[in-house]
Amino acid sequence: MAQVNFIDVFDDSAIFEGSGWDALVVVATDLAHTGFDEVALLADHGAKIDHRVGKTSTLLFAPGLAGGRLIISPVKNSQDDVEDVRVFAEAARAGIKIAKEAGAKKPLLFVPKSDDLRYGFATEVAALACGQELWQALERREASGEQPAFEAIGLFNTTQASQSLNAIEAGRILARDLCGTEPERMSAPAFADYCVAAYQDSGLKVSVIEDRDVLERDYPLMSAVGRSSFAVSRHQPRVVKVEYVGEGEIEHTYFYAGKGVIYDTGGADIKVAGGMAGMSRDKGGAAAVAGLMKTISMLKPKGIRVVAELGLVRNSIGSEAFVTDEIITSHAGVRVRIGNTDAEGRLVLADLLSHLRIKAEKAVNPELFSVATLTGHVVRCFGGYTATVENSVAKQAGVAAGIAAQADAWGEPIEQSVLRREDYAKIVDPSGAADILSSNNGPSSVTARGHQYPAAFLLKASGLEAHGLTSAKPMSFTHVDIAGSATEGHPLYGSPTATPLVGLYKYMTK
Repeated sequence: MAQVNFIDVFDDSAIFEGSGWDALVVVATDLAHTGFDEVALLADHGAKIDHRVGKTSTLLFAPGLAGGRLIISPVKNSQDDVEDVRVFAEAARAGIKIAKEAGAKKPLLFVPKSDDLRYGFATEVAALACGQELWQALERREASGEQPAFEAIGLFNTTQASQSLNAIEAGRILARDLCGTEPERMSAPAFADYCVAAYQDSGLKVSVIEDRDVLERDYPLMSAVGRSSFAVSRHQPRVVKVEYVGEGEIEHTYFYAGKGVIYDTGGADIKVAGGMAGMSRDKGGAAAVAGLMKTISMLKPKGIRVVAELGLVRNSIGSEAFVTDEIITSHAGVRVRIGNTDAEGRLVLADLLSHLRIKAEKAVNPELFSVATLTGHVVRCFGGYTATVENSVAKQAGVAAGIAAQADAWGEPIEQSVLRREDYAKIVDPSGAADILSSNNGPSSVTARGHQYPAAFLLKASGLEAHGLTSAKPMSFTHVDIAGSATEGHPLYGSPTATPLVGLYKYMTK
């Protein structure tokens, strides 16, 4: 069940007492120019009594306004050159938190329009930020039976944004639940079941591969990662396949591979010194893609086809665990020497991409993507930002730049990295026994180009390298590393963000 229900509100009388709304949350850069004298006068009077008013989020007693509550949440530093629309998100989160703590059940969110082009979607971004602030972990909801904080959130003076936002938020809730839930409650089979239930009556084509013989035959690299997990039925791997076909003539086809490592112990290259904590969040890529498919199924964009494969596997320790030095042949027929069993995510993605590649060969205008919490290096380079690495076909088409433009406008900024020849040099097997080496034997965070060169591995291991600019069937491929952006707050147990769901959806439907 969605925790937030957004409703468009166009009637000016909604801000007043008796409208049915019980709090007015104003997220503004300038309180003197909201268009309502009542708000400006109350804010001015309040500031004379409480100097925090207009500087930080505050609640004012407001007779005559909705619910008698006026929550003023100022947008800070909006004129600064380096700021972006996230300043509205931050203010909205602070304001909606006060509304919740004050006991409101139907707050009205008011974000006055800004002339700054950076803030064209300020209301929508503020609304989605409320959803992020209000989300509660699945385990907590199931244990307590906790209901959504609000009956609804009104969006004042929007341009009919609620339908789109409710669908986006439904996808984001699914993504957060999948990413943020502990590894027993959201094991690979449970993850697959949760997706199937979420997609019921959605119009999506959904199937789940669970047979061990099929997995080992068709997903050999992923099955190597999960080799130790096969012995425990509740930990056994799954591949979830999801497809959406929009109405009308298909003009573009998008393919997504999502990394769903349910829990990453590091395998035989075991994570030590507390490094395992938080590794239940290593399924953020598959979670984001799953949520994206939910949103697509609700909004039903025309003219596009979207195909996703989610690789769900637990990188377990045990006598059956795969080990460094093994040579395993990928689905694409590429012989891969394992350099480090803790570099398991690229193995999962390579097999998924190989299957998607075959489908893309007959698709209309195909674009392929991998989405994963892949490397510590991307966090070291960019902190909490998503990064993209694209092949030459995607670069020529401006794919990463297109995603970044949409993502920036919607509060999910992205850094763009470049694939270079040195990245291919890093995956050469020095022995010559294998076609490629999966990784070195050190952490990506201390490896030069640690988040870029895995894209070279993915291209080689999946067979996509044969579909470059000069090939008979060029294929656009963009790798999306969300290791830094999949969660926020606490470094181990922070809230999942569902990033980059919004940016990807807006890119596909621009």
